[in-house]
Amino acid sequence: MKAKLIFLLLLVFGSFLLAEDLMLDVIFTNDIHGGIDRYPATFMNPDFPPILGGGGSAATYIKSVRKLYSTGLRDNLLIDAGDFFQGHPVGTMSDGRSIITYMNMIGYDFLAIGNHEFDLGEDILIKTLENAEFPILSCNIVKKGTEELIDYVLPYKIIEKIGLRIGVIGVTTTDTEQMSFPDNIKNVDFLPAKEQVQKYVNIVREKNVDLVILIAHMGLPYDPQPAYDARYSNTDEEKEERRWGYDAQEIAHEVEGIDIMFGGHMHKGFAQPWEDPDTHTLVLQGYAYGSSVGHVTIKIDKDTKTISGYDTPAINEGVLVTMFEDEFIPDEVIGDTILVMQRIAEVGMDEIIGEAKIYISKLGTGTQNLIGNLVCEAMKDYTDADFAFMNLGGIRDELPSGQITYRNVFNVMPFDNQIVLIEVDGTFLKEIIETRVSGSRHGLRTAGIKVVINRKRENFNRISKLLIGGEPWQADKIYKITTSDFLLQGNAGLALLTKVPESNITHYEQGLRDVIVEYIKKNSPVSAIIDDRWKRDDNSLIDPNLKKEMDK
Repeated sequence: MKAKLIFLLLLVFGSFLLAEDLMLDVIFTNDIHGGIDRYPATFMNPDFPPILGGGGSAATYIKSVRKLYSTGLRDNLLIDAGDFFQGHPVGTMSDGRSIITYMNMIGYDFLAIGNHEFDLGEDILIKTLENAEFPILSCNIVKKGTEELIDYVLPYKIIEKIGLRIGVIGVTTTDTEQMSFPDNIKNVDFLPAKEQVQKYVNIVREKNVDLVILIAHMGLPYDPQPAYDARYSNTDEEKEERRWGYDAQEIAHEVEGIDIMFGGHMHKGFAQPWEDPDTHTLVLQGYAYGSSVGHVTIKIDKDTKTISGYDTPAINEGVLVTMFEDEFIPDEVIGDTILVMQRIAEVGMDEIIGEAKIYISKLGTGTQNLIGNLVCEAMKDYTDADFAFMNLGGIRDELPSGQITYRNVFNVMPFDNQIVLIEVDGTFLKEIIETRVSGSRHGLRTAGIKVVINRKRENFNRISKLLIGGEPWQADKIYKITTSDFLLQGNAGLALLTKVPESNITHYEQGLRDVIVEYIKKNSPVSAIIDDRWKRDDNSLIDPNLKKEMDK
């Protein structure tokens, strides 16, 4: 019996050797936003946050994976899907150079361009990317008015690993046009992503590649299967309602010839790849701010050179490995280098500016959350406006209870936006809100109003109640509204703001981040509440006062 068992084991082992696949470990990141420094994971536990080890811990993990390559049957790629520097001080204050230094040290193979790469202007971006020792990819950013690719990117590159020819293509979300200051992208155009990706997939396939990888700064829906069903299984009318923002799923389904796609932009990670039911393209996507590293082991049949399966390294997290510092002790050389760059970038960041009575979090109901309400109250207070608003994605972090430092506020508002005041009539004010609740849009962060939304009503007629400063809205009244210069430029779907005459705009020298700092200093200890400023009620009837004004 024992001899038979040994024989079976040898037979199985021998068969395994004969059938052994090639293995390509792809380690991937996206939306790092400068998060290569150590920081507490307050989003996991605000009271006792575990420490994330940043780039030092990531380096330890990456080096451990690379040690697996003892034969010619296994190799690796290290890639990033964009938005690499703007967010943490070590990235922003160095114009991204610190992040490129880290990427060079750990040996990234590719970086795709993200929308936030243009936040400091194209000239600064070009100088930063000149330091990269690896290819920068995007197949759809071209010189203004032409179809000629910009000089500092490649559309694709073909590499050879473990006997395979691999075509790697990059693409950038066309949302960049709506999410960047026009002056920062005045010299470039963003061609339609789907058409450009198909063009370059065809090109690399003609060059006899075995595997096509797409690195895309664009994302999957938060819940991929219902979104897929809504897009490809429902009526045309239902599809139109949901067909925005989730470019990765569209490209995976509608572009032929992509084997694996690595996405980002949405800051939502998925433990398992999404596989398109028709094309069988695998789509993988990680979380943001360097909190985790993605890792998937692609198995490739040696004879057919096609994908035969994949493995994930983490039992519970699948392809996502959280960079807990106590699990992945930061690499000494890379960790120390990051610390030096961080100290240079963060001079003055730990100055205490005030305190908070409570933990001012991003948790909330509907469009409201505590930090969003506080930021909008700060804007309203600074400008003495009737109504203040911000886009839902414009506020990036939370404030701890107790002492607040400048660093805390920087994390809440990492972008260098300025505050502006516009004077418009009530009709225009109402149109701002209606625009942001039309279609699938969910609304705004606000202060100074009380609004009830009925999403069962038709677009641009979804407001059923509207008060400004506690008083009924009036169509002809001139209101003072404060927001950011980013939104005034027509971003986040608010193109109507570009119609405001310059004579009706007051530009403040003060940056939005400093407005928040001043508010905290003046009102410390600060707090925030969820109240009735924004409510959704799909059974609400139009307030008679509102209807009377609308009928004027």
